[in-house]
Order: sequence, then C-alpha cells, then structure tokens
Amino acid sequence: MKRASVGQLLLVGVQGYELGVDEAKLLRRVQPGGFILFVRNIKTPAQLRKLTDDLRDLSIVEPIITIDQEGGRVSRLRQIGNEPPNAQQLRDKDDARLIREHGDITGHLLRLFGFNLDLCPVLDISFDDDADNSLRGRCYGKTVEQVIRNAGAFNVALRAAAVTSCGKHFPGYSAAVVDAHHSLPRIDRTREQLDQEELAVFRAFTGSGANQVVDSMMICHGWYPCFEPKKTPASLSHRVVTELLREELGFEGLVMTDDLDMGAIVNEYSFDEMLRLTFAAGNDLAMICHRIEKAEEAVGVIEKLPRKQITRALQSVETFKSKLQPPTKFSEAAFRKLDDAIWKLRVAVLGQERAAIRSPENAARSPVERY
Repeated sequence: MKRASVGQLLLVGVQGYELGVDEAKLLRRVQPGGFILFVRNIKTPAQLRKLTDDLRDLSIVEPIITIDQEGGRVSRLRQIGNEPPNAQQLRDKDDARLIREHGDITGHLLRLFGFNLDLCPVLDISFDDDADNSLRGRCYGKTVEQVIRNAGAFNVALRAAAVTSCGKHFPGYSAAVVDAHHSLPRIDRTREQLDQEELAVFRAFTGSGANQVVDSMMICHGWYPCFEPKKTPASLSHRVVTELLREELGFEGLVMTDDLDMGAIVNEYSFDEMLRLTFAAGNDLAMICHRIEKAEEAVGVIEKLPRKQITRALQSVETFKSKLQPPTKFSEAAFRKLDDAIWKLRVAVLGQERAAIRSPENAARSPVERY
C-alpha cells in the first residue's frame, strides 16, 4: 500500500494564511485526501484563493477542500465579507425561498474560493435554542418536519451550485449538554426516542433520492449508551457508523469523523488508538484539524490497518471525488457581487437594523466558531 494512497484517508488542516516550506513538503509526502480551512487561514479574498490553489498544486489527486460555511457565527468567510443569516434566523423567517437563496449564494461563493465541499447542513433538531452544546443558532428546526424541509432546501440549492454537502452531526447531537470540543458528552436517549426524532431526520437524507440525499456524513463525538454500553464516542463506534448508518439506513456516501483533535477524543484515546478505531468503525476519512505535524505519523498507523478496511475507505473516497467540480475563475469583482447578495439576504431575513449587527467577535466565542 503506497503512502500517497493511504494519505487519501486523511482530512487535515493547514497552519496559516500560506503554506510554509516545511509544511508544503510534509503535505506533498503525505498526500492527504483533503484539507479543511478555518479562520486562521483567511485574511483576504485573493490570499484565500491562492491558498486553495496551492493546496491543489501539491496534490497528485484532486483534493477535497472544505470549510464550515453554515451562516451566522459558524461562517468562516465572515472574516472577509458579510455574515450570512444563521439556520435559526432562516427557520424563524419561515420562507424556504430565502433558504434556497442562501444555499445558492453559498455554493457560488465557495466555488469562487476553490472549495468543493461545505460541511453542512446541520441536521440536528433544536430541543432548546439556548442549550450550551455548540448548536446555538445552528439548527433548521424544532421538529423533524421543520428540519427536513429547511435543511433540505439548503442542501438542494448548494448541490445545484456544484458544491457537495455534508450532513451533521450523526446520529444526532441535539440532546448533548456539554460541548464535545471540551469533553465527551453522554447522550441518554433511548433507541425509540432517536428513531422518532433525530434519526427520523437523518433517514430523510441518507436514501437514494437525488434531491434530498447529502453527499457525505459527519459522525459526532457523543456517547450513546443505547448503542454502546461502554463509554465510546459515536465517531469511533462500529455499531453507529457501519451497522446503523451504512447498513440500517443504507447511506452510500462518504463518511467522516468530526475533528479528532477535540477534547472528547484527545482526553480519552491515544493518537494510534484513535486512528485504529476510526477505520475499524467504518469511517472513510479521519479529520485532524490541528495536529498537522502528526500527519505522517498518521499515515504510518493507517498503513498497518487491515487491508480490507483501507481498501473499502479508499474506494469510498475515490467515488466521492468523482463528483467534485473545479473552482470557478476568481476575481475581486465576482466576490463583491456575491458579498452584496449576502447583505441583501441578511436584510431580507433580519430587517435593515438587525442586519447591521454581527455575531460576537472571535474572542467571545466557543471553539467551534473560533478555530
């Protein structure tokens, strides 16, 4: 098994606004399957597009280049432009046309900057809009039907703009009472409760319907005793990833972990054990957002895994990549046009006065918004 091929099973972050010499050499050796960018990577429109171009240039195989561009406080591109309305604001406006417009603008904006995957829509139900579990403002509905309708509208428009989508956070993070960025949440939901609510939403996005299905699925770091009596995050659980998502729900798309550098994982597992469990569970991509310097070590661990696990995951990544579309031609004028469309959407959703008020600045935000 060649190093470049197993590197395809990693989705990694990068350190800053541009690639350093040593970092570029490391990434050329490892050949990650994809890259995820954060606030730390975004300074100006032209700089951002150059960074994604540079990541493509060092990749032998077309890479996944992704970002969390949801709306509201979880909008990485708010660093250089207007902040789109969040899912809750769109939900409260109750106008599917505006949600589709948001998906369309988001898709065109991401392709302009060289992205081909957006890590959304959030498919979690809001049981409590004020819960301190990292989901505040990010949920499209308070009921199964509301989430399916609204998240579905965004998903259809995003994919129509030739950007792939990712449903999160499987199998449903709604009942978490702590933030997985800090520690592993225990989610005490019965299987019957999950079937009636959280999983009812995910079922709608895991079938074969061309309009509704998401292209990929992110598995959350939550412990569900109804699936795993022993303390185990869903992201590292064969019962959740393979038996539930792949076999029972029939999902055939790409499956990735949430960031394996979160407290929920690093406080519980060694680096090697974390990776072994990631692929034993049935994931296709291991997301390592911050310990970038360990990418080569990760390849060494993955190379020793059972060949069946590696082959299955590599095939899934290859199939997903066959859908990816190239970026559009970049210009500042094109960006300003899309940024103006975001402002007009804010006004349509929030009104002129509220549209002028942005979410709190980075220092006041939790890790999910700050990274």
